[in-house]
Amino acid sequence: MAGQRPLEVITPPNMLKVKVGGRVGVNMAAIERAEAALRSMAGEFDQWIKTEVASLEAARDAVREGGLTGEPRAKLYRGAHDLKGMGGTYGYPIVGRLASVLCKLLECEALTGKDAQRLAEAHVDAISAAVREEIKDGDHPVTQAITTELESRVEAMIAAAG
Repeated sequence: MAGQRPLEVITPPNMLKVKVGGRVGVNMAAIERAEAALRSMAGEFDQWIKTEVASLEAARDAVREGGLTGEPRAKLYRGAHDLKGMGGTYGYPIVGRLASVLCKLLECEALTGKDAQRLAEAHVDAISAAVREEIKDGDHPVTQAITTELESRVEAMIAAAG
């Protein structure tokens, strides 16, 4: 066809390869050392998660006093986000799942009213109970029911917020 320009293929540089020095292989010995280090710290995980939950509970208390806005909301989000990432590492994947749903609720900035606040508080209560009762995964029937209910309520609230 007349007037068409020729096709040009541009291949971007592989920046990851440049950043890791061109190494293609994975240092399995380093990974094994890291895993051994994590195993050696596993005894401390129970105390660490309790500390994280206490911080989340303090954030919940701040939300009760100041509402689900501003700094109280941000503090609650930070606590939930930390547990979202560390729940599994600490041996509590159910805490990570519940914290993930709480983060999703808090990311919807339109949700600031009392219903959203009570739902956020219910998440914190569920996380606290899971750690207190040492319920680590979602196989526990009560945990399954609570988690499913909290997830569905968050989805419905977000959908209603538009």
